[in-house]
Amino acid sequence: MNSMPLRSLLGIAFAAAAFSFSLPAAAQQQQTGNVRSTHGAWSIICDTPAGATSEQCAMMQNVVAEDRPEVGLSVVVLKTADNKAEILRVLAPLGVLLPNGLGLNVDGKDIGRAYFVRCFQDGCYAEVILEQPLLDTLKNGQSATFIVFQTPEEGIGIPVELDGFDEGFTALP
Repeated sequence: MNSMPLRSLLGIAFAAAAFSFSLPAAAQQQQTGNVRSTHGAWSIICDTPAGATSEQCAMMQNVVAEDRPEVGLSVVVLKTADNKAEILRVLAPLGVLLPNGLGLNVDGKDIGRAYFVRCFQDGCYAEVILEQPLLDTLKNGQSATFIVFQTPEEGIGIPVELDGFDEGFTALP
């Protein structure tokens, strides 16, 4: 799987959503992706990245911490190019504590942690394969909270709406 087109698609999705948390103004104005559909709190954004032979789509939601508006996440669900797996990828801002990873609670239940895999100038990415138990939890859940850490003891909970997740996932090409 070539991760560059996925990274490009993610960048396109951020620009298309016109959402900002420390993105440069030029990136915010560049809207090359198309919002194909909206499902509750989730949008499906599609584009053909440079060098790709076909259109790629991702389902995403941008969120900010209720008490810390400077801390935001972009939550993205996409299918691998070979359609053999689905990935949950979260972009967190620079400055998060990497060893603690990204926590996830759904409907008040601790689901576990995803570890950050790499950082770029736009933030740090955590990702996991969406295996069936996690997928079912997200499809059937009411609300999720992703937790980033600025210190080993200080977690910042960022709410993510699950309304429309199942419908959007089903519509994801």
